Amino acid sequence: MDTRDIPTGQPTPLPSRPSATPVFNAAPDAVAARHPLLTAPVAGALARLAAPNLLGMSATTAVSIAETAYIGRLGASALAAAALVLPMIMLMGMMSAGAMGGGVSSAISRALGAGDDDRANALARHAAVIGLAMGLGFTLLLTGFGGALFRLLGGRGETLAQAAAYGAIVFTAATFVWLMNIFASVLRGSGNMAGPSAAMLSMAALQVVLGGTLCFGWGPAPRLGIVGVGLGQAIAALLGASIMFAMLRAPGARVRLKLRGAPLRWGHFADILKVGGPALLSPIQTVGAILVITAIAARFGVETLAGYGIGSRLEFLLVPIAFSVGVASLPMVGLAIGAGDVARARRVAWTAGAMAAAGLGAIGLVLALAPQLWVSLFTQDPGVRAAAALYLRFAGPAFIFFGLSLALYFASQGAGRILGPLLAGTARLAFIALGGWLLIASNAPSWSLFALVAGGMVVMGVMTAGFVALTPWGPVRPLPASG
Repeated sequence: MDTRDIPTGQPTPLPSRPSATPVFNAAPDAVAARHPLLTAPVAGALARLAAPNLLGMSATTAVSIAETAYIGRLGASALAAAALVLPMIMLMGMMSAGAMGGGVSSAISRALGAGDDDRANALARHAAVIGLAMGLGFTLLLTGFGGALFRLLGGRGETLAQAAAYGAIVFTAATFVWLMNIFASVLRGSGNMAGPSAAMLSMAALQVVLGGTLCFGWGPAPRLGIVGVGLGQAIAALLGASIMFAMLRAPGARVRLKLRGAPLRWGHFADILKVGGPALLSPIQTVGAILVITAIAARFGVETLAGYGIGSRLEFLLVPIAFSVGVASLPMVGLAIGAGDVARARRVAWTAGAMAAAGLGAIGLVLALAPQLWVSLFTQDPGVRAAAALYLRFAGPAFIFFGLSLALYFASQGAGRILGPLLAGTARLAFIALGGWLLIASNAPSWSLFALVAGGMVVMGVMTAGFVALTPWGPVRPLPASG
């Protein structure tokens, strides 16, 4: 065991009543009864929990491809309009599911690990309030200033008009998106991965059908164009939130969302926000890095920019693998921390990191050696093919570090120790920004940009692993409910 962490002693009986204080020395049978994930074999449990997550994330990716195809048939203006709105949709999804959602899952799982079911139920209600407030905030901000934002990003004329109309529909439904992802995080924090994934599959199927029907006017439906695609997203988000709300209200739910109860307490909000609040920086770092790299690639010419675009698509398709493993590790780490078993929490984290690194690294190495397997799917232009192949030869091996950092990020959320991974993300952004400036100033060749992208992944992966190794993961004692 890491000597910086609080050790455990000999088994002692569990207390007869739940307590907010972790039970560090519980008997193995009693610990297993409290939650089976506290004693399940680590690798097997991670694989079992990651499988439904991967299925749900794959369905979401398929929806994105289908909607892009729908909008593509509407013409260049509609495609450009969707491109203006997409970054805000991505930011909202990453903040609600990965950042604040991770804070929710962390707090819930730590409470369950400590045997405090009442606190877990109370945290679910506080999480719903946070989701409602954040969703309404996104709606007010983006419906009020969306047009100005799209104009700032370069939208003009018909493109700007379509972006404003599409964004108005999508961001009016922001509350549904936030609540859906927060409810999913409560379920995942309790160890229920299948429920949210089933809801996501249902939502994805409905979204594809509704988006096409309302976009093109299939059957008796009106032809609404890009607005119809937005309506499909809004209705699907409402369905997903409703399904998961029903799951949390079911009598057999491991954590139940009670609409009435004790007054809201700052201590419960703080338990979620101390992880979820700082984690909101991570999506901003991700989007910032993409914008910086894109701006640099554009300076190297059209072929380099197009090649980077083809290569970076692979990153987005690989994220669900690391996300699925990382989200699976989060409740297992949180439960172990809540129960005082720091050694198990670390074992879960490193196992998840190794699994994500192996999965992404294997794919990256194959495509680094045979980039045509990916590049030929998108273009036959010799210059673009050469640029994309060059990107994969540099970045492919670095996907090992990319997968490692993503999985350890979620594990750190489960431990309530998120600062290190956030600093690693900041270091990657600074490395890319400073390195890109130097490349432009020195008139470096285009391959140097791809080497910079790979170096950024290595920096983030190594620093994240270093912070996880060096940061003490002692049990996180929750703040008193009264705050």
